[in-house]
Amino acid sequence: MKTSNVLFKGGQVLDPVAGTITVADVLVQDGVISRVESDIEAPGVDIVDCNGKMISPGWMDMHVHFREPGQEHKETIATGCAAAMAGGFTAVACMPNTDPPIHTRDVVEFIIERGEKTPVDVHPIACVSREREGKELTEMSDLTEGGAVAFSDDGDPVYDAGLMRRALEYSSMLGKPIINHMEDLSLNPHGHMHEGVVSTRLGVPGIPGLAEEVMIARDILISEFTGGHVHVAHISTGRAVDLVRDAKARGINVTAEVCTHHFTLTDQAVEDSSYSTAVKMHPPLRTDADILAIKEGLRDGTIQAICTDHAPHASFEKEVEFIAAPFGIIGLETAWGLIGRELIRPGVLSVIDAVRLLTTGPRDILGMPNPAIASGSPANLTIFDATTEWTFTEADIKSKSHNTPFIGSTMVGRPFGIYNREMLWLRESVTAAA
Repeated sequence: MKTSNVLFKGGQVLDPVAGTITVADVLVQDGVISRVESDIEAPGVDIVDCNGKMISPGWMDMHVHFREPGQEHKETIATGCAAAMAGGFTAVACMPNTDPPIHTRDVVEFIIERGEKTPVDVHPIACVSREREGKELTEMSDLTEGGAVAFSDDGDPVYDAGLMRRALEYSSMLGKPIINHMEDLSLNPHGHMHEGVVSTRLGVPGIPGLAEEVMIARDILISEFTGGHVHVAHISTGRAVDLVRDAKARGINVTAEVCTHHFTLTDQAVEDSSYSTAVKMHPPLRTDADILAIKEGLRDGTIQAICTDHAPHASFEKEVEFIAAPFGIIGLETAWGLIGRELIRPGVLSVIDAVRLLTTGPRDILGMPNPAIASGSPANLTIFDATTEWTFTEADIKSKSHNTPFIGSTMVGRPFGIYNREMLWLRESVTAAA
């Protein structure tokens, strides 16, 4: 709902930069934070009871697919933003494999304009190459002026090394990263799951971890040569984490993100689910050893952001044989519940560290300013806890598509609301009163 003035009462205010948690009220007036202190009285404004809950700067998912323009039967910007709100996100960065792809300024501006109708800031990631064909660079400067925050041909790698070199050289002048889908396609001839013991037993063509690791190694060398910023999308193997860690130690400008499903499920899920297409994603689910390495990469800072790779597909597209199904699952609504269950409760990360991976981490990678909970700052807030146990059901899905393996799963920690651009969204269990 539209509301310029609201008092968030009695929450634990989390500052991911300072690493502090302080009990305080947060008063928002005309969409701007005016006071952060105890026992604020503000007659006549909407009051949100945050007792027992946390308030942090708004979360960002830097890797989503909202499908519009061109694939609105899967998702629209409006339904994607509804899913983001339910997941506690006030900002997303959407990938360019739409139809037409995000390779011209008018498409960038169209996407931004559609997002402005919601409390979610929608930041387009533009194509590296025209039509995502991997042949000719896009007009990067014009796309940046239109609002693009990064460049990627995601869904496909930037396969030509010379094109990647030129892309990194140009993008470095604009201060934008190149986000690559890390995969050497020659090592992945028509694979559908992780290549390993399980795929061999099932007789399903596999995608080796080597395909990801070879491309990462190549891009690290090109980044070192050009000085450009290369970002590893949806990292999924332990060796890939090692490559990024070693590159960072050598001062190379490389960053990485991980999706929630890649530290939650393994390739064994394909067999356990009897070939459910809800566990078919790209890169594929890997092994227990890879999950352990990813968690260590999160713990030691090698991986700087958690994302979802939210990839909606219509039911008729997924309800086919495993090999015929498209890759991808939705993830916005389950992100925090999986982070709480898989990372916070077991002690892999603190709540502050987890929130940092959803706030300062992605925005620093994209060179964007970080929202602050401080007097004079625009109000951009997420309300949540890290302890509520709840069961994810079909009714919790706000996306237009329902392709997820987590229906019926127990989650730990829940988002309860967001505030951004003078718009407030609250879960039904949270009340606001004047």
